[in-house]
Amino acid sequence: MNFSDLEKIGAGKIVQAVADPAITYLITDSRKAVLNEGSLFFAIEGPRNDGHAHIAKLYQLGLRQFVIEKNIDVEKYPEASFLIVSSSICALQIIAEVHRREFEIPVIGVTGSNGKTIIKEWLYQLLSPDYSVAKNPGSYNSQIGVPLSVWSIQLHHQLGIFEAGVSQPEEMQQLEKIIAPSIGIFTNIGTAHDEGFETLEQKIAEKLKLFVHAKILIYCSDHRAITTAVLQSNIKKFSWGASPISDIIAIATESDYHISFHEKSFNLSIPFSDQASRENAMHCVAVMLYLGYNPETIQTRINGLKPIPMRLELKEGINQCQLVDDTYNNDLAGLQISLDFLSSLQKKKVVILSDILQSGMSEEELAKSISSLLLKKQVHEFIGIGPALRSQQRYFSEIPFCSFYLSTEDLLNQFDFSSFYNRLILVKGARVFQFEKIVQRLQRKVHGTIMEIDMGKLVHNLNYFKSKLKPDVKVMAMVKAFAYGSGSEEVANLLQYHRIDYLGVAYADEGIELRKKKISLPIMVMNATEESFATMLSQNLEPAIYSLKLLKAFAQFLGHRKAVVHLEVETGLHRLGLEEDDWDEVIKLLKKNPEIEVRSVFSHLSGSDEKRHDSFSYKQFDRYQKFYNRLYRELNSKPLRHILNSAGILRLPEFQMDMVRLGIGLYGVDPTGEKIAGLEMAATLKTVISQIKKIKPGETIGYARRGVAEIEMTTATIAIGYADGFSRSFSNGRGSVLLNGKKASVIGNVNMDMTMVDITGISAHEGDEVIIFGEGIPINEVADSIGTIPYEILTNTSERVKRIFVSEGI
Repeated sequence: MNFSDLEKIGAGKIVQAVADPAITYLITDSRKAVLNEGSLFFAIEGPRNDGHAHIAKLYQLGLRQFVIEKNIDVEKYPEASFLIVSSSICALQIIAEVHRREFEIPVIGVTGSNGKTIIKEWLYQLLSPDYSVAKNPGSYNSQIGVPLSVWSIQLHHQLGIFEAGVSQPEEMQQLEKIIAPSIGIFTNIGTAHDEGFETLEQKIAEKLKLFVHAKILIYCSDHRAITTAVLQSNIKKFSWGASPISDIIAIATESDYHISFHEKSFNLSIPFSDQASRENAMHCVAVMLYLGYNPETIQTRINGLKPIPMRLELKEGINQCQLVDDTYNNDLAGLQISLDFLSSLQKKKVVILSDILQSGMSEEELAKSISSLLLKKQVHEFIGIGPALRSQQRYFSEIPFCSFYLSTEDLLNQFDFSSFYNRLILVKGARVFQFEKIVQRLQRKVHGTIMEIDMGKLVHNLNYFKSKLKPDVKVMAMVKAFAYGSGSEEVANLLQYHRIDYLGVAYADEGIELRKKKISLPIMVMNATEESFATMLSQNLEPAIYSLKLLKAFAQFLGHRKAVVHLEVETGLHRLGLEEDDWDEVIKLLKKNPEIEVRSVFSHLSGSDEKRHDSFSYKQFDRYQKFYNRLYRELNSKPLRHILNSAGILRLPEFQMDMVRLGIGLYGVDPTGEKIAGLEMAATLKTVISQIKKIKPGETIGYARRGVAEIEMTTATIAIGYADGFSRSFSNGRGSVLLNGKKASVIGNVNMDMTMVDITGISAHEGDEVIIFGEGIPINEVADSIGTIPYEILTNTSERVKRIFVSEGI
């Protein structure tokens, strides 16, 4: 498909045409643009971002084909071609739909509330030995993600596997045209995106639209609501489940399934204990049985399945390196996503890559494509593993440092990993190359307790709060206290990548560390001190001035140098802030020192999280306005105004003014206690079972013998204690943890590095994962159990606990 074809297929109207190359890349994010003569950029105007604002920059960089939604002066871009459309997203979908119609290959379409990405990735593992497969990279299942994914189908592909997600009615119909599945999978139905639908039945009906032209729909008959809807439709069904009317009768036992299909019976072992993974695996088994695979082949391949991270994992590496673990598969589309993720982080970049298998391209073409991507993303060092990359190493000569190895073992035996220092290292390889061995070598060794931060959920929460704001209201993100325990550098990098307006820290040294990590955003320091003035000035940090004394000291320190400050006004919190008795002198001093620029004026609401304090919040706001209006009149300037925190954004939209301060809400914690449906908890604290013991009646557990076994019981010692931030207040049954989906109470006292929990009646093994807070055990619930708040639980998590950052190509 060429640019000149776009008007013919009804995508839009060409308003300027220059060259007419074949379209190779579809781009919707200017930050992730691949600068190729066949690249086509879709300028999408959203509620907070406008792609048209980036056309000039992309043109300067060399991009020459654009889809636009509004009239621009195309004569400014004499070498570019433009297609004007009513909707860039619709144009993108039309292009992908036309592209899909060029291929007659079977396509599996997957939808449902949960498990879509897992099933897609597992099917890829199970079927790729027999088919060359095209699929969504990561979880690209949206109105934009699906067409970008389907565009990846090429002539060599023999099978497509694409997932589709919807959040409201009238979305699936277009995705059905783009995917055009011949085989459908409906995973399950749950509460995700409930807010977009009036009833559960409406949501099921919307998802079923993906399969209106499918030859067959595979689903679990144990899900009654789905079964009812399918039976009422005209879609040809192929079900599995415990019901005797299922096409595949699957009776679950403790360790396997007894399968009856086509008058044959066999036992199938599933290598997972949790119900969700077992159900996901059975969907895959149903597909393989439908496709004619025999039980022996199915069992062999199911045995080889491993849990799928589904996302990039950012880990702490040796020698101050950061490690991006993306070792579960390898293809060009996935490499593009991984490199996009790297581009948001500020370190010299190293890529360790295996041969890309079954690409459908010649080794030479593939090497050129990989090299082009690496150069565009400014990769500093490249290590290629496998015979294909090694034989084509001449195409990587422009990368500053390159080395090549025939196998993973060769790299492990010959490479000096200690030579890496302060690097960002992407490790990406096909599973057969066993790159987990490389990750193990590069990862800093710490104990088994980790805090996992889901970057995608951070971005989701950021966008959720942005959706509550009026146009042009700026956002200051608070990354104080080690970013609420989650890791300041990584979170700040993410926020900078997503173009947040301001960062807020508690102390100057937190801001200094961010500057060292190449964070260039404006940073406000809330607890400025006279001793930190020089450092703040040298690092372009902006102090919050909260007293007349501090303002005098800062003015004296500056002399005639210029600086930016933020004024904190006391309105009723009685913590820090300029007192009303000092307002006259403060304004007088600012008039006398015009080199001090007041960038913003702010205050804190004492009770923004509770309705019962609303009348006091209004009084605080009036007091704040009183000071601001005086400052505006007497200085003839209009600094930014901000008074709302996360709770205030949700509850008091009338106080938004010019900027808001987003803190713990960014991490998915509901600060209002009103169970906000749109937030997603981004942090999970987890550990492992170190040892399991049988305790006889009358025996005691732990220091001071506080735990007593009244009956025969089983205990697990888990690798977390108060030195990790698991408070001693959780001792003696006040706290619980989640183990294999069940609550286990703390027994005895919490120790410095270990804690014992009662797992009597819970199936568990040494090494099993234990959730301290996260899905299934919300942090609000954990905090309530010891009479504290989620802020304390998050920020108390020790820095010795390893942080792992996960992402789906955000």
